[in-house]
Amino acid sequence: QVQLVESGGGLVQPGGSLRLSCAASGFTEDHYTIGWFRQAPGKEREGVSCISSSDGNRYYADSVKGRFTISRDNAGNTVYLQMNSLKPEDTADYYCAAGPDYVCTSYTFFSVGDSGMTSWGKGTLVTVSS
Repeated sequence: QVQLVESGGGLVQPGGSLRLSCAASGFTEDHYTIGWFRQAPGKEREGVSCISSSDGNRYYADSVKGRFTISRDNAGNTVYLQMNSLKPEDTADYYCAAGPDYVCTSYTFFSVGDSGMTSWGKGTLVTVSS
C-alpha cells in the first residue's frame, strides 16, 4: 500500500519561499507519477505539478511556472516542491498524490485532475500573508 506524507507547510510573507516534502513508500510498480495538488478555501482542487519516475519529466500549472520547482531525491523516495515568490493566491492545502506513470504529461495531469491519482497524503497547509 502506497503511503505519502507531506511536510513543510506554514505561514510565509508574500514574496517568500517554502519547500514542501512528500515522503513516499510502498510502491509495487516500477514507475509512477508523483503529483502536487492544492485546494484553496471555496475552490476545487487543482493540479500544481507532477514528476514522472520513468523519465523524470516535470510539468507545471501555468499559475506556478517559473516560481515552483518539483524534484526528487536520488533514491526517489522523497519528492519536493520548492515554492518561490509566493503570492497570497497560493494559499491552500497542498496534497501529494501518486498515480500511474502515464498520468504525468503536459495534458493528462491537468485534464484528468485528481481522478488520475490513486493514493493521497493528508495535506499540508500553506498560508501566504503579511
